[in-house]
Amino acid sequence: MKIHLVSGGCGFVGRNMVKRLLKTTEDMVFMVDDLSIGRHPRQWYEGEFNSRMNKDLEVIGKDGRLFFWKGDFRDLLFFMRQNPRYIQEKYNLEFDKFNDVFHFAAIVGGRMKIDGDPLMVALDLSIDAEFFYWLTRHKPERVLYPSSSAAYPTSLQTTEGAIALSEGDIDFKKNLGTPDMTYGWTKLTGEFLAKIAASHYGISIVCIRPFSGYGEDQETDYPVPAIAARAANKENPFEVWGSGKQGRDFVHIDDIIDFILILMDNVSDGSAYNIGSGKLTSFLDLIQVFSGFAGYSPEIKPLLDKPVGVHSRYCDMSLVEDKFGWKAKISLEEGMKRVYDKAKSRL
Repeated sequence: MKIHLVSGGCGFVGRNMVKRLLKTTEDMVFMVDDLSIGRHPRQWYEGEFNSRMNKDLEVIGKDGRLFFWKGDFRDLLFFMRQNPRYIQEKYNLEFDKFNDVFHFAAIVGGRMKIDGDPLMVALDLSIDAEFFYWLTRHKPERVLYPSSSAAYPTSLQTTEGAIALSEGDIDFKKNLGTPDMTYGWTKLTGEFLAKIAASHYGISIVCIRPFSGYGEDQETDYPVPAIAARAANKENPFEVWGSGKQGRDFVHIDDIIDFILILMDNVSDGSAYNIGSGKLTSFLDLIQVFSGFAGYSPEIKPLLDKPVGVHSRYCDMSLVEDKFGWKAKISLEEGMKRVYDKAKSRL
């Protein structure tokens, strides 16, 4: 039986990946999270939740396929660096090495976190440096490194010059431009390390550049679930950060997970690929969608003192479509309706 490692496994993307692995395979999943942002599995595990402790490792589910190690991923990496068979020996688990490794552990948050505490976000450099060094020693079968659309140059995302961002807009052999705050710099650095891991150490790894991912169970410090909840409550006037004219490329988490699995089957050289819809939607448009679900037309109240990030960020999906024949399946209306219905059910 295979065993996969998911760092940051209780965060939004991580837990959706864990749920997909448990649902579509018979494999074991070893999950790491310090719960500083993520939610304990008892809040999202699908099926009857039960668990038992194996020392400080929580074994979850009747079939015992999900393992949860609570703590800072860097601590576990340190233990495994000191003893490559630390996990196997301490918890009496029989496996040679991890099969797939999904590295979601990071300091993440909405715009308030990115702009409000940039040096805390810069700790991602520490997490990634420890992770990539461990990869070169452990050599798992396949690795996913989640980069971000924030790695793209902000000069291409202005009011006057916004373009559909394509993979070639980041070229490590040329001038890289300036990414979005320390978050963008850490992800750009991670992509560079992924290239080195592949070329110098033979690690099979692929990077993704997801755009504005969203879903029904996303935390409300992100804009989509926050706007949905306020629409469900029929907020009026409806507050929007900035003018509301700034736009993003929204893509549902189910589509993100789908394409991650396709990429891991087909890419191993550390290359990075966009995941998005290829469409730009403003926050004013988003409010209109949600208020339409709620059946009212609120007055819009701009909050010009709030952080808004770049003006327009959306992607060119032509390389992905040409190379893999992949497009996002869930439309904006369908995906946002799912989020709205979930917000409505919580009232």
